[in-house]
Amino acid sequence: MDSTDQLILDELARHSRMTMKELGEKVHLTGQATAARVLKLEEAGIIEGYTIRISREKLGYSVHAFVTAMMHEPKHQKFFDELESWQDHVSRYFKTSGEGCYLIECHFPTHHDLDSFLNGISEFASYKVAIAIQQYG
Repeated sequence: MDSTDQLILDELARHSRMTMKELGEKVHLTGQATAARVLKLEEAGIIEGYTIRISREKLGYSVHAFVTAMMHEPKHQKFFDELESWQDHVSRYFKTSGEGCYLIECHFPTHHDLDSFLNGISEFASYKVAIAIQQYG
């Protein structure tokens, strides 16, 4: 990976829908040369996929919460099943080290919905909640 590859990654991170020709103009390559580099980055697993960012708030999910879960038992499948039942609200979750076992990022229309989610996971875990006030970047 060289500085041109890094420029390609930076540009795609900002606007992944641009054409290879447009991307090539930004990194001073032809569209064909740019496409070949992007393909190599994909094949190497450096580019894992392309995505869009959705405004959950504009879709009515104004409560953005981060829940740290501390599991009661060593078996977690029932906990995962509970998370799956909230798939429209749970954006992603991570196994973590430190104070908690999992960090769950979630979005809810109301605080009441967040409370229902917390009641559901409380059978399997203790938790701490942080509510996002403002997003940057």
